[in-house]
Amino acid sequence: MKRDYIGTIVLAIILFVGVFAFWFGLRFVFQTEFPLLAVASGSMEPFLSRGDLIRVQGISNFSELHVALYKFPNGTLNAAPGEVIVYYDPRYERTPVYLPVTGGETHLIVHRAVERKLENGTWFFYTKGDASSGSSYDPWSPIRQDLIVGKVVGKAPWLGNIPLFMHENRVVAILVIVFLFVVLIIVDFAFPKKGGDQTKGQDEKLSDDHHNSSSHRICETSVLRGTKAKG
Repeated sequence: MKRDYIGTIVLAIILFVGVFAFWFGLRFVFQTEFPLLAVASGSMEPFLSRGDLIRVQGISNFSELHVALYKFPNGTLNAAPGEVIVYYDPRYERTPVYLPVTGGETHLIVHRAVERKLENGTWFFYTKGDASSGSSYDPWSPIRQDLIVGKVVGKAPWLGNIPLFMHENRVVAILVIVFLFVVLIIVDFAFPKKGGDQTKGQDEKLSDDHHNSSSHRICETSVLRGTKAKG
């Protein structure tokens, strides 16, 4: 019973460590602090929708970042629109994130880079959401290069709804995780593994057989010793 309890605790720790190892591994591979993000609004529709899970790649050379309008003023779609970037909202204080879930609020924007300029060796980018009907850039543009997290290189529809729910309902998410962990422990105690009991019984049987065999050898030795003494 005690061994099963310890095994459950060890398994939970391994799963917990595995999640964070996976997160930091992604950060290292994609060279960004936010390798995976959930889209929280429809400002980039139809390219991105709320609930999409996006994969973000860090940018090493900002001069190579492609910039262009998604739609021309006459309403024609651009065949080669600019890349979609993720950046810190300059209207808020930047909050560093070291873990997948934090207690603070991180304000990130996912918009398309449509124009840029170089000033004193630093790149500044003008952005705009694809769903915007106006011809002007985002009012908080331009965005300094050090505020840019990376560019979007992939997406998975709907999968982002899970982290969105956990972020918007943190108390509920924590309670669900705790409930599942408690259920796991209860099930482990209520239905103990039969294999452990069988193994224990086999070990006890082997121990008894070994003890009987040793006693038999001791008796034989005593008989032999007594015979020799008599001769």
